[in-house]
Amino acid sequence: MQYGEQALSNSELLAILLRTGTKGQSALDLARKVIHKFQTFRNMSHTDTRDWLEFKGVGTAKIAQIKAALEIGRRFREDETRLERPQIKSAKDVVEILMPQMRDLKKEVFKVAFLNSQNRIIAIEDMEEGTVNHAAPIIREIFQHALQHFAVSIICVHNHPSGDTKPSPEDQMFTQKLMESGQALDVKITDHIILGNGRYFAFVDDLNAIV
Repeated sequence: MQYGEQALSNSELLAILLRTGTKGQSALDLARKVIHKFQTFRNMSHTDTRDWLEFKGVGTAKIAQIKAALEIGRRFREDETRLERPQIKSAKDVVEILMPQMRDLKKEVFKVAFLNSQNRIIAIEDMEEGTVNHAAPIIREIFQHALQHFAVSIICVHNHPSGDTKPSPEDQMFTQKLMESGQALDVKITDHIILGNGRYFAFVDDLNAIV
Protein backbone atom coordinates (compact mmCIF):
# COMPACT_ATOMS: atom_id res chain seq x y z
CA MET A 1 0.00 0.00 0.00
CA GLN A 2 2.94 2.32 0.68
CA TYR A 3 4.67 1.98 -2.71
CA GLY A 4 1.80 0.88 -4.98
CA GLU A 5 1.19 -2.25 -7.01
CA GLN A 6 3.59 -1.08 -9.74
CA ALA A 7 6.50 -1.65 -7.36
CA LEU A 8 5.74 -5.36 -6.95
CA SER A 9 7.47 -8.14 -8.84
CA ASN A 10 5.45 -10.74 -10.76
CA SER A 11 5.98 -13.21 -7.94
CA GLU A 12 4.76 -10.71 -5.34
CA LEU A 13 1.65 -9.91 -7.40
CA LEU A 14 0.86 -13.59 -7.74
CA ALA A 15 1.49 -14.19 -4.02
CA ILE A 16 -1.26 -11.69 -3.20
CA LEU A 17 -3.69 -13.76 -5.28
CA LEU A 18 -2.53 -17.03 -3.72
CA ARG A 19 -2.86 -15.50 -0.22
CA THR A 20 -1.48 -18.56 1.59
CA GLY A 21 1.22 -21.12 1.03
CA THR A 22 1.67 -24.51 2.66
CA LYS A 23 3.53 -25.80 5.70
CA GLY A 24 7.14 -24.67 5.34
CA GLN A 25 6.38 -22.66 2.23
CA SER A 26 5.09 -19.09 2.11
CA ALA A 27 2.72 -17.72 -0.52
CA LEU A 28 5.69 -15.89 -2.04
CA ASP A 29 7.74 -19.11 -2.25
CA LEU A 30 4.82 -20.82 -3.97
CA ALA A 31 4.35 -17.89 -6.35
CA ARG A 32 8.02 -18.04 -7.34
CA LYS A 33 7.67 -21.72 -8.22
CA VAL A 34 4.61 -20.99 -10.35
CA ILE A 35 6.36 -18.13 -12.15
CA HIS A 36 9.42 -20.34 -12.71
CA LYS A 37 7.24 -22.99 -14.40
CA PHE A 38 5.10 -20.75 -16.61
CA GLN A 39 7.59 -17.87 -17.05
CA THR A 40 4.91 -15.31 -17.99
CA PHE A 41 1.32 -14.47 -17.11
CA ARG A 42 0.50 -15.02 -20.78
CA ASN A 43 1.62 -18.66 -20.53
CA MET A 44 -0.43 -18.99 -17.36
CA SER A 45 -3.65 -17.73 -18.91
CA HIS A 46 -4.51 -20.75 -21.09
CA THR A 47 -3.77 -23.67 -18.81
CA ASP A 48 -5.97 -26.37 -17.37
CA THR A 49 -6.03 -27.95 -13.92
CA ARG A 50 -3.54 -30.68 -14.91
CA ASP A 51 -0.83 -28.06 -15.49
CA TRP A 52 -1.03 -27.09 -11.82
CA LEU A 53 -0.93 -30.53 -10.21
CA GLU A 54 2.71 -30.30 -9.20
CA PHE A 55 2.03 -27.31 -6.93
CA LYS A 56 1.00 -28.44 -3.47
CA GLY A 57 -1.42 -25.95 -1.99
CA VAL A 58 -2.86 -24.74 -5.31
CA GLY A 59 -6.37 -26.11 -5.64
CA THR A 60 -9.20 -25.31 -8.00
CA ALA A 61 -10.24 -22.24 -6.00
CA LYS A 62 -6.81 -20.62 -6.29
CA ILE A 63 -6.53 -21.55 -9.95
CA ALA A 64 -9.90 -19.91 -10.53
CA GLN A 65 -8.75 -16.76 -8.71
CA ILE A 66 -5.60 -16.52 -10.83
CA LYS A 67 -7.47 -17.09 -14.09
CA ALA A 68 -10.09 -14.53 -13.09
CA ALA A 69 -7.38 -11.93 -12.44
CA LEU A 70 -5.79 -12.62 -15.83
CA GLU A 71 -9.18 -12.32 -17.53
CA ILE A 72 -9.78 -8.99 -15.79
CA GLY A 73 -6.50 -7.75 -17.27
CA ARG A 74 -7.55 -8.89 -20.75
CA ARG A 75 -10.95 -7.19 -20.46
CA PHE A 76 -9.31 -4.03 -19.15
CA ARG A 77 -7.47 -3.79 -22.46
CA GLU A 78 -10.74 -4.33 -24.35
CA ASP A 79 -12.41 -1.55 -22.33
CA GLU A 80 -9.54 0.81 -23.17
CA THR A 81 -9.93 0.05 -26.87
CA ARG A 82 -13.67 0.64 -26.81
CA LEU A 83 -13.39 3.92 -24.91
CA GLU A 84 -10.46 5.26 -26.94
CA ARG A 85 -12.09 4.33 -30.26
CA PRO A 86 -8.74 4.14 -32.05
CA GLN A 87 -8.58 4.93 -35.76
CA ILE A 88 -7.68 1.94 -37.89
CA LYS A 89 -5.25 2.71 -40.71
CA SER A 90 -4.02 -0.77 -41.54
CA ALA A 91 -4.46 -4.45 -40.69
CA LYS A 92 -1.53 -4.10 -38.28
CA ASP A 93 -3.55 -1.70 -36.08
CA VAL A 94 -6.22 -4.37 -35.51
CA VAL A 95 -3.60 -7.08 -35.03
CA GLU A 96 -1.93 -5.07 -32.26
CA ILE A 97 -5.27 -4.81 -30.44
CA LEU A 98 -6.40 -8.43 -30.77
CA MET A 99 -3.18 -10.46 -30.96
CA PRO A 100 -2.50 -10.39 -27.18
CA GLN A 101 -5.92 -11.86 -26.36
CA MET A 102 -6.25 -14.31 -29.26
CA ARG A 103 -2.79 -15.73 -29.97
CA ASP A 104 -2.98 -18.41 -27.26
CA LEU A 105 -6.61 -19.47 -27.57
CA LYS A 106 -7.10 -23.23 -27.81
CA LYS A 107 -10.26 -22.86 -29.90
CA GLU A 108 -10.88 -20.92 -33.09
CA VAL A 109 -12.72 -17.71 -32.25
CA PHE A 110 -14.21 -15.29 -34.77
CA LYS A 111 -14.41 -11.58 -33.91
CA VAL A 112 -15.63 -8.55 -35.85
CA ALA A 113 -14.49 -4.95 -35.45
CA PHE A 114 -17.22 -2.48 -36.47
CA LEU A 115 -15.95 0.87 -37.79
CA ASN A 116 -17.53 4.29 -38.35
CA SER A 117 -16.96 6.61 -41.31
CA GLN A 118 -13.62 7.78 -39.82
CA ASN A 119 -12.42 4.18 -39.50
CA ARG A 120 -12.68 4.40 -35.72
CA ILE A 121 -13.74 1.32 -33.78
CA ILE A 122 -17.35 1.38 -32.62
CA ALA A 123 -17.20 -2.09 -31.05
CA ILE A 124 -15.41 -5.42 -31.25
CA GLU A 125 -17.67 -8.43 -30.75
CA ASP A 126 -17.37 -12.20 -30.68
CA MET A 127 -19.39 -13.78 -33.47
CA GLU A 128 -18.56 -17.46 -33.31
CA GLU A 129 -16.50 -20.02 -31.44
CA GLY A 130 -15.40 -22.92 -33.59
CA THR A 131 -14.93 -22.64 -37.34
CA VAL A 132 -16.40 -20.71 -40.24
CA ASN A 133 -17.75 -23.83 -41.93
CA HIS A 134 -21.30 -22.59 -41.40
CA ALA A 135 -20.63 -19.43 -43.35
CA ALA A 136 -24.13 -18.25 -44.22
CA PRO A 137 -25.54 -18.00 -40.64
CA ILE A 138 -22.40 -16.21 -39.46
CA ILE A 139 -22.54 -13.73 -42.34
CA ARG A 140 -26.17 -12.90 -41.59
CA GLU A 141 -25.32 -12.29 -37.93
CA ILE A 142 -22.31 -10.14 -38.81
CA PHE A 143 -24.37 -7.80 -40.99
CA GLN A 144 -27.22 -7.68 -38.49
CA HIS A 145 -24.75 -6.38 -35.90
CA ALA A 146 -23.17 -4.03 -38.44
CA LEU A 147 -26.54 -2.42 -39.14
CA GLN A 148 -27.34 -2.20 -35.42
CA HIS A 149 -24.06 -0.35 -34.85
CA PHE A 150 -24.57 1.84 -37.95
CA ALA A 151 -21.14 0.63 -39.03
CA VAL A 152 -19.78 1.83 -42.36
CA SER A 153 -17.19 -0.93 -42.57
CA ILE A 154 -16.06 -4.05 -40.72
CA ILE A 155 -12.88 -6.04 -40.14
CA CYS A 156 -13.22 -9.75 -39.44
CA VAL A 157 -10.58 -11.51 -37.37
CA HIS A 158 -10.17 -15.12 -36.36
CA ASN A 159 -7.34 -17.19 -34.96
CA HIS A 160 -5.75 -20.46 -35.98
CA PRO A 161 -4.83 -22.31 -32.76
CA SER A 162 -2.15 -24.23 -34.70
CA GLY A 163 -0.26 -20.97 -35.21
CA ASP A 164 -0.29 -21.43 -39.00
CA THR A 165 -1.86 -18.35 -40.61
CA LYS A 166 -2.33 -19.87 -44.06
CA PRO A 167 -6.03 -19.54 -45.00
CA SER A 168 -7.96 -22.76 -45.42
CA PRO A 169 -10.30 -23.34 -48.38
CA GLU A 170 -13.18 -22.62 -45.96
CA ASP A 171 -11.55 -19.31 -45.00
CA GLN A 172 -11.22 -18.38 -48.65
CA MET A 173 -14.81 -19.23 -49.55
CA PHE A 174 -16.11 -17.47 -46.46
CA THR A 175 -14.20 -14.30 -47.30
CA GLN A 176 -15.50 -14.33 -50.86
CA LYS A 177 -19.10 -14.68 -49.68
CA LEU A 178 -18.53 -12.02 -47.03
CA MET A 179 -17.30 -9.50 -49.60
CA GLU A 180 -20.17 -10.26 -51.97
CA SER A 181 -22.68 -9.74 -49.13
CA GLY A 182 -20.96 -6.51 -48.10
CA GLN A 183 -21.30 -5.10 -51.60
CA ALA A 184 -24.99 -5.94 -51.65
CA LEU A 185 -25.60 -4.27 -48.27
CA ASP A 186 -23.22 -1.34 -48.85
CA VAL A 187 -21.04 -2.29 -45.86
CA LYS A 188 -17.34 -2.26 -46.73
CA ILE A 189 -15.27 -5.31 -45.79
CA THR A 190 -12.01 -3.61 -44.90
CA ASP A 191 -10.21 -6.88 -44.21
CA HIS A 192 -10.36 -10.44 -42.94
CA ILE A 193 -7.36 -11.24 -40.75
CA ILE A 194 -6.10 -14.62 -39.55
CA LEU A 195 -3.99 -14.59 -36.39
CA GLY A 196 -1.34 -17.13 -35.47
CA ASN A 197 1.38 -17.13 -32.84
CA GLY A 198 2.86 -13.67 -33.34
CA ARG A 199 2.04 -13.68 -37.07
CA TYR A 200 -0.96 -12.77 -39.16
CA PHE A 201 -2.42 -13.06 -42.65
CA ALA A 202 -4.60 -10.29 -44.09
CA PHE A 203 -6.77 -11.11 -47.10
CA VAL A 204 -6.86 -7.54 -48.37
CA ASP A 205 -3.06 -7.52 -48.34
CA ASP A 206 -3.23 -10.61 -50.55
CA LEU A 207 -6.33 -10.43 -52.76
CA ASN A 208 -5.08 -13.40 -54.77
CA ALA A 209 -5.87 -15.57 -51.73
CA ILE A 210 -9.59 -15.08 -52.37
CA VAL A 211 -10.73 -17.64 -54.93
